[in-house]
Amino acid sequence: MPELPEVETVRRGLEPLVVGRRVLEADSHPSTKFLAAREVVGARLEGVDRRGKYLLLPLDDGRRLVAHLGMTGGFVPGSAPSADPYVRAWWRFDDGSHLSFRDVRRFGRLAVVDEDLSSLPTLAALGPEPFDPAFDDDHLWQALRRSSVRVKTQLLSQRPVAGVGNIYADEALWRAGVHPGTRRVSRPAAARLRQAIVDVLAEGIADGGTTLRDYRAVDGGEGEHQHRLDCYGRAGLGCRRCGAVLRRTVVDGRGTTHCPTCQRR
Repeated sequence: MPELPEVETVRRGLEPLVVGRRVLEADSHPSTKFLAAREVVGARLEGVDRRGKYLLLPLDDGRRLVAHLGMTGGFVPGSAPSADPYVRAWWRFDDGSHLSFRDVRRFGRLAVVDEDLSSLPTLAALGPEPFDPAFDDDHLWQALRRSSVRVKTQLLSQRPVAGVGNIYADEALWRAGVHPGTRRVSRPAAARLRQAIVDVLAEGIADGGTTLRDYRAVDGGEGEHQHRLDCYGRAGLGCRRCGAVLRRTVVDGRGTTHCPTCQRR
């Protein structure tokens, strides 16, 4: 599933294509997940923002179009509606351009909300953005110590910090030397982990995201960060730091890779 770096890359690709454009026509798949695409006809798109793994497109009438990419969702620009059977929604703008939302597995979602995000509880409950000053060492330590849930599971909950998924959680925990299954993180370890989260996400953005199978940027290109992963997906290979063989385990139902030497409990 696309994580913060992938969604941020999509946001940057969308911004020059849609900001200032008025929607003249729209249609969607009949699923309730995509019907909201039709609700923005007549509105002008004022921007493209991101919150965690969500894209937020403010409209000139005070509402916001919210998009979650799910596992296989993505935006495809064009000059005419696409005949692709996996297109779940599309919009025609006042400059004649079109934008489609393509989603093979239909795990994505579109919604239109007022400025108050409380109607989408998952979005409203997100923790701070990783690049926000509010996400400091003390915040992460306090957030982690309030729960006895395993640290990786806490990160994936989006409550300590927004935008971290399976890939970047494994990468950050490896970099910080924190075992993904531990339930207690010391203050120094929390500080290392916070910095690692910021660093791995920033590097993922710089590389245009991680393409393992489905993810594509708006221009159709793949990300490059998959070539620079230190931990995720490397089970059975040597740790780049100590040489020990990386192990794959399951932490609360999520496949997880860690180094048994660098990341002791």
